[in-house]
Amino acid sequence: MELAQLDAFITAAECGSFSRAAEILHVAQPSLSNRIQSLEREIGQPLFERMGRGVKLTDSGVAFLPYAQRVLRTLRDGLLVLDGTREGSMGRLSIGTAPAVGTYVLPRILKAFHDNHPGVDVMVRTGHSEDVLQLVLDDDVQVGFGRPINHPEVNTIPLYRDQLVLVVSANHRFAKRGAVNMGDLSNEPLIVFDRDSGYYGLILGLFRELGVVPKQLMHLDSIEATKKMVEMDLGLALLPAVSVEREIKLGTLHKLAVETARPVEREIAVMYRQQKTQSGPMAQFLEHVSLLYGVEL
Repeated sequence: MELAQLDAFITAAECGSFSRAAEILHVAQPSLSNRIQSLEREIGQPLFERMGRGVKLTDSGVAFLPYAQRVLRTLRDGLLVLDGTREGSMGRLSIGTAPAVGTYVLPRILKAFHDNHPGVDVMVRTGHSEDVLQLVLDDDVQVGFGRPINHPEVNTIPLYRDQLVLVVSANHRFAKRGAVNMGDLSNEPLIVFDRDSGYYGLILGLFRELGVVPKQLMHLDSIEATKKMVEMDLGLALLPAVSVEREIKLGTLHKLAVETARPVEREIAVMYRQQKTQSGPMAQFLEHVSLLYGVEL
């Protein structure tokens, strides 16, 4: 059964005339008649009663018409969805992200994207940067965010630098000082976030460069948990600046400068497969990120 046969049947039924239906479909009348006759042979029953100046549906035609209309309506709805997917107004977008980016940066990106593409369904998976890269390589996600890891099959474009800042509770004796030196920190309990992430190496590297052995009190795998521990004055921590903006504004955490210490930063990049056909939502999202950060993707 062909869609052209169904289209001819529905149009003729609505017009009550083969000749008028042929005009609407821009085909010759013999061609339209052949399509309907082929459909009737396939069904095994006549669908029309041929009369002098027109046609009338048989009982079988009346019964079959709503099903044929439903088939074409479903097809047209599907084509509209495909148009939306191609344009980026509909479809699905899958993103992989490192936890800190996913919690404190990605929501802002997605808010602006969703405002302009409300029909796109977004799925987000989190993991360390190595995990995100593997998700991109396995096509489990279309776009990834994390520290730059070069791979020959992946485009990796830096977006911004994520700086770590030293924070203490509002009740800590250093809270009002604004700045400390590394010697001041040698006896302070340090709460370390995510021993398996790149942040851990950056933090220990800073202490090592300045000749200080940190007194590590806790190892946590959550930035939010780390902030709560610091707020309870259980120790101090070096955390991504974007993760403590709210607490610093509220005054529950205080940021301290570390005298003589270099800024501790980590580059954050966007990753996506090379030579991969980009869906409409993916292309629109990359364009959104490109404009947001002023980079070429």
